[in-house]
Amino acid sequence: MELFWVLLFSGVCPLVWGQGVYAPANAQIVHSGAACNVKDDNISERIYTIKEGDTLVLQCIVKGHPRPQVRWTKTAGSASDKFQETSIYNETLRIEGIQRVQGGRYYCKADNGVGVAAIKSIRVDVQYLDTPVLTVHQTISDVRGSYYQEKTVFLRCTVNSNPPARFIWKRGSTLIEQSKDNGVDIYEPLYTQGETKVLKLKNLRPKDFADYTCQVSVRNVCNIEDKSVTFRLTNQTTPPMIRLSVNDTVVVDPGQDVVLTCEVIAGFPAPTLTWSHYPGPLPLSAQVRGATLILRAITPDDAGFYNCTAVNNVGNPAHKSSNLIVRTMSNLTFQITPDSNKDSETIQMGRDLKLSCHVDASPQDKVNYTWYKNGAPVFNSDNLILLRSDPDMAPGTSSLEILEMKFRDLATYTCVANFPGSRVPELRVDVNISQNSVSPPVLSVPPGGQVVSVREGGNAELVCLVVDGKPRPPILWSRTERDLLMPSGVSAVETPDGRLKLKNVSRNMMGAYRCQTAQYNGLNIKRREAQVQLNVQYPPILSPVFEDRRSRNYQMVTLRCTVLRSNPPRLTDVRWFRNGELIRTPMPDLKETPELKFKLEPTNNGSYECRVSNIAGTSACTFNVSAQPYNAEFYFDTPNPVRILKGNNYSYNLQWTQKDPKATDRIIGYWINIQKNKQILLSKQIDLKGKEPESGVLISHIIPDLRIPLSYEVRLAPITTYSTGDYVSRIIQYSEPYTYPRPSDHVCGFEDERICGFSQDRSDVFDWTRQNHLTQNPKRSANTGPETDRSGTKEGYYMYIEASRPRVPGDKARLVSPLFNVTSVRAPKGSSRVPYCVSFYYHMKGKHIGTLNVLLKVRSIASVDSVVWTKSGHQGPDWKKAFFDISPSGPFQIVFEGIRGPSFEGDIAIDDVSITLGKCKQEQNTVGSAGKTVLIGGSHFLSLSSGLTFGLSCFLLLLYR
Repeated sequence: MELFWVLLFSGVCPLVWGQGVYAPANAQIVHSGAACNVKDDNISERIYTIKEGDTLVLQCIVKGHPRPQVRWTKTAGSASDKFQETSIYNETLRIEGIQRVQGGRYYCKADNGVGVAAIKSIRVDVQYLDTPVLTVHQTISDVRGSYYQEKTVFLRCTVNSNPPARFIWKRGSTLIEQSKDNGVDIYEPLYTQGETKVLKLKNLRPKDFADYTCQVSVRNVCNIEDKSVTFRLTNQTTPPMIRLSVNDTVVVDPGQDVVLTCEVIAGFPAPTLTWSHYPGPLPLSAQVRGATLILRAITPDDAGFYNCTAVNNVGNPAHKSSNLIVRTMSNLTFQITPDSNKDSETIQMGRDLKLSCHVDASPQDKVNYTWYKNGAPVFNSDNLILLRSDPDMAPGTSSLEILEMKFRDLATYTCVANFPGSRVPELRVDVNISQNSVSPPVLSVPPGGQVVSVREGGNAELVCLVVDGKPRPPILWSRTERDLLMPSGVSAVETPDGRLKLKNVSRNMMGAYRCQTAQYNGLNIKRREAQVQLNVQYPPILSPVFEDRRSRNYQMVTLRCTVLRSNPPRLTDVRWFRNGELIRTPMPDLKETPELKFKLEPTNNGSYECRVSNIAGTSACTFNVSAQPYNAEFYFDTPNPVRILKGNNYSYNLQWTQKDPKATDRIIGYWINIQKNKQILLSKQIDLKGKEPESGVLISHIIPDLRIPLSYEVRLAPITTYSTGDYVSRIIQYSEPYTYPRPSDHVCGFEDERICGFSQDRSDVFDWTRQNHLTQNPKRSANTGPETDRSGTKEGYYMYIEASRPRVPGDKARLVSPLFNVTSVRAPKGSSRVPYCVSFYYHMKGKHIGTLNVLLKVRSIASVDSVVWTKSGHQGPDWKKAFFDISPSGPFQIVFEGIRGPSFEGDIAIDDVSITLGKCKQEQNTVGSAGKTVLIGGSHFLSLSSGLTFGLSCFLLLLYR
C-alpha cells in the first residue's frame, strides 16, 4: 500500500485521480514532553530519558487511508493504572507525573484494516534519586559490654536510583578514603546491585566517634541534585528496645476505650515510634499521643493487630504487637439430634437424644453456655451429660445429651450463651421436647409452583414450604448448577418462611433453584429438598438492530430481520412499518425469518422497521433505506498547503475517497462549500466530467486563494442523478511547507528525521541508521565509516549501515525511496520512456566492507527489482560520487541495499541523494545540472528543463510504499 506525497505547481489543476486506500506506513514516535534526553544507542534503539514526576508526551505519527487507529501498548511496568488491562487508543500518549514503574518499552501500532499494521517503539527510561537510608550495625559475636566499646561497626547506606548512584562517605566534613585510613573499609555487599555501600569501622578508635555523612549522586542527570543523610556515632549509640503496656491479646467489650502505651526502654539516638493496624489502616477514631495510642468507643470493626515499631537506624527496628479482640455474640441456633446410632429421625422413649446450642461469637472460646430444664439449671447426672465443646459439631458448640429418654425428660430446655463479667447481652433459646412437639419436616412446592415464569425486569417469588414437622427449620436456597451463585452473589440464601423473592429478574437468573431444610433450628437429620424452575421470558433478540441500506433506484431491495433468540420462542406477531406507518402485507409465516421485498423508488425511501413480538414483548429491526450516496471520506494525510507566490494566499489540495460508489446511482459530481466563521465564502459544484468514482481511488480538488494563516471549514457532499448525499466537513489550516536545508534544495541530505520520504524495507534483516558526527557512538568500531557527512560538517547527517554485532556476514539493509508515478511526466519526442539521472555520494572505508547495491524497483503487474549500480570492498577514506541513468517502464522506486561484509570493519554510508528528470551529464560537478530535480518527497515546486514541455495547470503525484 502507498503513502501519498503531492507536489504542486503554480496554477490550479481542478481534479486529479489516483490510488487512495493504503496501509499505515512509516510510523514515527515524536515527543513534546519534558524529556531530559532522546538518543539512539548502538543497536538503533530510541531511548527517551525523563525525570520522575515530569510529564511524558509521546505522539505516534503515521500515515494511511482510511485513517489508521493508533493503539499504545508497553512492556515492563504500566503506563497507567489501567494500562496493563486495556490498551490506550489515541495518537498521543500523555502521562502526568510519570513514576518509575512506568518506565519500559512503549509501542504504537497503527492499523486501518489494509495491509500490514505499522509498529514503532521507544524505550522510556525514568530517572530518579531517593533520599538515602543510613543504618548502623554491629557484628553479633561482639555483643558484650557497652555497645560500641572496642567493637566493629558497620554503617550501611542504601538508596533507590536510576541510573545507579555514586556513593561518597564523609567523617565530619572530611572525605573518607580507604587507601588513607587503615581503620576503615568501604565495600559493596553481594546481591545489592549497586544500591548499597557499607562503611566498616574496625575496632573503634576515639576519632571514630563523629558525624558520618553518606552522599549519593547520579551526576546531575535530568537536573537531579545530590542527596545525603548524616548520622552521629557516639559511645552511647544503642539499638531500640520497647515494651507494651498490655498483653499480647486484649479482649474488650464494644463501646469501651482502649489505651495502648509503647514504652521505649533503650535506644540512642531516641527512637521514632509508629503505630499501625492489621488488617487495614488505623481506625479514624484512633488518637496517637507520643507513645500512646487511644481508641475511643471501640467497635467490632476496630479489632485486629496493633503494632508498635521503634526505629533509630541502629540495628534492626524493634516491634511489639497486641491482638485486640472485641467481644461480639449473635445468631444463636439449636439442633435436635435423635439417636444417631439407630439412624432415627424421630424422638423415641428409651432412645438417646442430643440437644446442641451454638452462637457466633468473638472470642469463640470465651463463650459460657448454661443449660436449664424447665427453668432449673442442668448438671451432669447418670442420664444427662453436658459437653462444653461438642467434638461432633462445629467448634464452639455446647451439647446436652439425654441418655435413654424417659417421660421425666420431656421438658422445655433452655440454652443461655454469655461472656462472664461482660456487658455484652446474653442470648438464649428454648427447645420444647414433648411427644407431639418434635417431628420430621415435610417439604413441598405448592401446586403450579414447580415452574415460575416471569418477564424480564419483573419480580418473582419462588416458594418451598415446610407443610409438616416441628420445629420448622429455615429453608436454604441455592442454584442446582454447582458453579452458579445466587443473584445476590452468595452461594446460599436463608429464608425463614421458604419464600425466595427476586427483583428485577434478568435472563441470566433463569434456571433451576434448590430448596433444602437447614440442619439447625430443627431436627439434625437428612435434609429434605426440592427444586423450582425459574423461567425468564424476554422479547425477541433480533439482528440487525440497525442497518443503513443504500441501493440504486428501481432495484429490488430485500430486508431481513433475523430472530437470534426468544423466550418463549413462539412468535405472536410480525409487522413492517415505513416512516412509522404500517405496511399492508400478507399474513407472514411466523416460523420463517421475517423479510420484506420491494422496488426502491424516489417515493419510498425512508426508515423501515420490522416489529417482532412474542408474549414477553416486542423488538424491532430498523433499516434506513435510500438511494442517497454514502458520504465522502476525507484523506487526512493531505500534504501541507502550498503557498502561492503572489500575495499572501495559499492553495490547498483537498483529497477524498468515495465510500462504496457502486452502491447507489451514478455519482456525477460533488457539492463543495467553504466557510469561515459560519459564513459561506464559496459554494459550487465539482463536475466529474463523466468519470465515475472508484472504490479506494483518491479524488483531488485544488482550493485556491485562501488567506495565510487563516483556517477554513470545507463541506463536501456527493451528487447522483437523483439525489444529494449528506455533507461531511473538515478544517483545513495553513502550515509552512516542509523544505530541505540549504544550500541545495535539489538534494536529499537526510537532514530531517523524515529522511525525504525514504522508508526501511520491512523484508530486510536490519535497518539503515541516520546519524551525524555528534550522534556517533563513542565506542564505535575504529577504521571504518565516515567521520562527517559528505559536506564535511559535523552537524550534517547521512545514512549508514552498522556492521558490528549482532550483524553477521550477508545481513542486508534496504532503504526504499518514495514511489514515482512516471505517467505524470511526458517522455521526450521520439522516445517511449522518460529518462532520469540518479546521483548520490557513498563512503566505503574498512577492510571488511561488503557490497552496496542500487536497485531499480519498477511497479507493473508484479514488482521487478534489478541491480543498476553496485560496488564492493574498500574504496578509500573519502566520500565518492556515483551517478547513472535509468529509463523505467512504469512507476518506480530506488532501493539502496547494503550487505554486511565478513567482519565488523564494514560500515557503508550514503549521502546527498538526488533523482533528476533527464539524462546525467558525464562531468557533473553539481547535482541537478542536467535537468531540474524531481524531489524525493515533500511539497516543493517542480520546474522542468527547457527541452521539455509541461502544462502549468497540472501537478505530479508521488507515492511511496
